[in-house]
Amino acid sequence: MSDDVRDADLKKAEFGQTDAAGPETTSINMAQAKENGFTKLLKAQAFQILIVLIVIVAIFSALAPDTFAQLSNLRLVVQNASILAVLGVGMTFIIITSGIDLSIGSVLVFSGVVSAIVMRAIGGDDWGTATVGIIVSILSGLAWGIFNGVLISKAKVPPLIVTLGSLGMALGLSQIITGGVDIRQVPSVLTTSIGYGNILGGIPIISVIALVIVIIGAIVLHKTKFGLYTYAVGSSEEAARRVGVKVDRHLIKVYALSGALAGLAGILSLSQFSTTAIAGQSQTNLNVIAAVVIGGTSLFGGYGTIFGTVVGLFIPAVLQNGFVITGVQPFWQQVAVGAVLIAAVYVDQVRRASAARGASTSLWRHFARRNSK
Repeated sequence: MSDDVRDADLKKAEFGQTDAAGPETTSINMAQAKENGFTKLLKAQAFQILIVLIVIVAIFSALAPDTFAQLSNLRLVVQNASILAVLGVGMTFIIITSGIDLSIGSVLVFSGVVSAIVMRAIGGDDWGTATVGIIVSILSGLAWGIFNGVLISKAKVPPLIVTLGSLGMALGLSQIITGGVDIRQVPSVLTTSIGYGNILGGIPIISVIALVIVIIGAIVLHKTKFGLYTYAVGSSEEAARRVGVKVDRHLIKVYALSGALAGLAGILSLSQFSTTAIAGQSQTNLNVIAAVVIGGTSLFGGYGTIFGTVVGLFIPAVLQNGFVITGVQPFWQQVAVGAVLIAAVYVDQVRRASAARGASTSLWRHFARRNSK
């Protein structure tokens, strides 16, 4: 089966089209799509979460106009969310395939630890040493991602179990290697450039790196065969296999991508904090998963956007920043994010149930028309 035929079949399956549809049916479908475009935008969970984010920003801006509603504070919020954004791109791909990755926080730590040890062994404070450290960190994360992907796709171990095991293994190995003591010998070139460097008069370099990753991730997910196959696998593995998608290989690639991005996040964290921060990433995996789901990616697979993930990431970041500035106990952030997460999953379930009812109604009408002839 050629790639063009396979892609055509996938797109037809995604939009409910068949080869038997005539020109009249196609025209009607196109008209309905144009007519309902704005309605679909309003119903999109990512758009609804964006409205929630705007409301939250407006409330905090009104409560603390001299502190919260300042460009310097916005810059701080964006910088704090940058590392999570890198992790969120990989997590979006995984959850779209109806998988999960609980290990990204530990893989981040492990990658940073291995990178720091290698750079310390090489010595020096130049870009040569730093470049080796960056490569080692990404490759370390990539290795964990492939490990997860192989066990999930080939050994058929559930993603929850595999990545839960990887979480403990990566964190445990990090503590064994370092003796539980953080490594603080980080080349200053990383800290002064990536960690706290700015370009264009004040834009953090770490945020620019995160933005590039987000843009590339969005293009890959929404404009390439890799993204199309990701949606297909999440919608139905069996259907994807029947149209020629190598599901096992694709799952390995998706988890490898997430691992590599966790490795990149490891070197970014090392650059920002100048230490391995072994004990500082215990909630990272849950924060990223919550942000991805809040942004509209379905835990049941087959649906999600990078834009939604980015919006979902800023909900907890803005809440935490706003609570601190307004003097509210930051613990309320966990309550608020938990409530939004539950609401997001509920909305997703309602949307899926509505889509299922709509499909059933369309099928019933189709058979009714055929029987009336």
